[in-house]
Amino acid sequence: MKKETGNKIGLGIFVSVGLALFIVGIYFIGQRQQLFRNTFQLSAIFKDVSGLQPGNNVRFSGINVGVVSNITQITDTSVRVDMQIDEHTRRFIKKDARANIGSDGLMGNKLVVIAPGTDNQSIVKDNDFIATVSPINMDDVIAKLKTMGDNASNITSDLAVITKNIRNGKGTVGMLFTDTVFARNLGVTVVNVKQGAQGFNRNMNAASKSFLLRGLLKKKDKDDKKDEKKDEKKTNN
Repeated sequence: MKKETGNKIGLGIFVSVGLALFIVGIYFIGQRQQLFRNTFQLSAIFKDVSGLQPGNNVRFSGINVGVVSNITQITDTSVRVDMQIDEHTRRFIKKDARANIGSDGLMGNKLVVIAPGTDNQSIVKDNDFIATVSPINMDDVIAKLKTMGDNASNITSDLAVITKNIRNGKGTVGMLFTDTVFARNLGVTVVNVKQGAQGFNRNMNAASKSFLLRGLLKKKDKDDKKDEKKDEKKTNN
């Protein structure tokens, strides 16, 4: 008799715990799906939903305000996304609001992010459609990063070849670094050019002091001054 009573008590406890867990689960699922809140529907047309699924969150100003209730393929280039939004958030969402598909973290679930719009616009109504922004395609981003990595690898390889050629004395730069005769001749050439420039300056100074050229230089200076005065008069007029 006692054993039978104990079994009944255990069964009652098991059923009670199971029922409590069932009610708690229903409550959390209902909260997530906005079943126990006053909501309204917003829809948006996307070209690509990037893996978005019904049940994913809708976020506004960083706060989860709703869920994606339905996703429908309209054409080969357009997908309709229906969202159930908390009624308390409606007053902040304007007619020119925009919807974008983002991620909850770097590798998290997809979600819809709604930008509020401008203050001078009217508030959205139930079953309204809002504009969308094309989501970033991560495949394209990864492809571009791969291309950049390949280009960087090619540049590194080219620099390695150039450095090797310089080390082995190939090319003009390599000869300059490794061939002492070439480097010495280049240094002598630079010195000769410098000395030639100095000699040219001395010759010009001597020519300016020559009696034969002094008159010609003075005449040239006078002509230059006359030209400057003419330019000044034209500028003043």
